[in-house]
Amino acid sequence: MMVARWCIVAKFGYKQELLNLMEKWVNEIGSQVGLKKDKMRLLTGSVGGLESMVQTEHIVDDLAELNATWEKLASIPAHKQWSKDIEPYIVSGTNRWEIYRIVA
Repeated sequence: MMVARWCIVAKFGYKQELLNLMEKWVNEIGSQVGLKKDKMRLLTGSVGGLESMVQTEHIVDDLAELNATWEKLASIPAHKQWSKDIEPYIVSGTNRWEIYRIVA
């Protein structure tokens, strides 16, 4: 099992708008590619982390499952539009994936 974490930084004053769009993605787009709410979390920075950081964590079996999910996402027009919709609220160039193995 693995945790795939997508990280992005909100522009100052726009974190709530970004969180709203992230929740919309979870409900409307993530579900189309098999990312179920019971295997994901939406996080934001608090103590010791960037307050403007927004992350989604997805539990996947392996990298093959994650890759298949990414391929499905690329074919969904609503995902492409959502990517454009979040642009005004994020710091350009801050998005990244972090992949962790679950060991216990």
